[in-house]
Amino acid sequence: MSDVAEFRIRARAWLEANAPRRASAGDADGEPGAAGIAEQKAFQAKLYDAGFAGITWPREYGGQGLTNAEQIAFSQEARDFALPTSAFIIGLGMPGPTILELGTEEQKKRYLPKLLRGAEIWCQLFSEPAAGSDVASLITTAARDGDEWVLNGQKVWTSGAQYSDFGAVIARTDPTVPKHAGITMFIVDMHSPGVTVRPLKVATGAAPFNEVFFDQVRLPADSVIGEVNKGWAAAVVMLRNERVAIGTLSAPRMSPLAYDSLSRVAARLGRGTDPGLSRRLAELYARERAVRLFAQLLREEAMAGSDPGPRGSVAKLAGAELGMFAAEVAGQVLGPAAVGFESDDVRAVVTAIIAVPGGSIAGGTNEIQRNIIGERVLGLPKDPGVDRNTPFNQLRVGTQQN
Repeated sequence: MSDVAEFRIRARAWLEANAPRRASAGDADGEPGAAGIAEQKAFQAKLYDAGFAGITWPREYGGQGLTNAEQIAFSQEARDFALPTSAFIIGLGMPGPTILELGTEEQKKRYLPKLLRGAEIWCQLFSEPAAGSDVASLITTAARDGDEWVLNGQKVWTSGAQYSDFGAVIARTDPTVPKHAGITMFIVDMHSPGVTVRPLKVATGAAPFNEVFFDQVRLPADSVIGEVNKGWAAAVVMLRNERVAIGTLSAPRMSPLAYDSLSRVAARLGRGTDPGLSRRLAELYARERAVRLFAQLLREEAMAGSDPGPRGSVAKLAGAELGMFAAEVAGQVLGPAAVGFESDDVRAVVTAIIAVPGGSIAGGTNEIQRNIIGERVLGLPKDPGVDRNTPFNQLRVGTQQN
């Protein structure tokens, strides 16, 4: 038996003994409340102690030092379990890998083991009210003051900021150069004086996002990730990690909008024999399968040591468009039942329909993904940028116009 096969058997046995199975289509990993953070940290510690956290990360930084084959095996075994780890998705998928690639030795040893073991939670602070798709237009500033930096500004749509211990934030450190050239990435302690987090409620009624304000927040000089004024390159690394993670994520089989779930709901509602609906469900199955196979291809390439690079945007875009199509099919499956909430499975589908548009925005809009695919995958000419070489302090757009 191969090492990977033995690892898979061990992972399956541990999951069966320590993690609850998904009981229904609506049994998904939601946003943790204040009472749930301690439980999530405790579970992440158990996961780490069992050898299933940081599977591919180097041992010297708290990882297991294994291969992508073991990571894929664990992900496949875990997708039918409701793992209470949603608080760590951002940190393990974005700031963690970025520090692993660009951080100093001291940063790697200080932050990565505690992140893997669940002792500290991380968030990402990029978007601003006037800098969403065009993140490089950000106006949050960090000014050098002796051995420290002083951070001022606002971020928005920050997932998990309300329970995070640290964040990776990008701020403008040189306004006299073009907008992409004067940005730096920092580590910010979310418990520092001057940090204010306010929740943002979305259409589903949940509040997974926040707006975050920085008022004279002091950062030590060694909080820079990468190099000063090279923060855009660091942001590209982090966004690449985000898009690959989103695009290649092994979705749970019991997602409310998955073919299997919607087929069961259709049968329960007496619509399983409707020929028109059957055709739509068949198309959903085909699209779902295509997206899964492409994600599998990228995972296998990564396992062989090949970086998916900008093709992560293909997977991310395909997943977002699949979600929109699945929501359309779900509306046809439910019909009038969508307004009744007569059962938990119908409520889960309706909630998922409401949440779906967010998938076309989070991690970069579909339009941004198409630009990336056109320019970096297909080699098409880049759109002209009239502000590309203009110093940022000379721009008069967005919040800079006054």
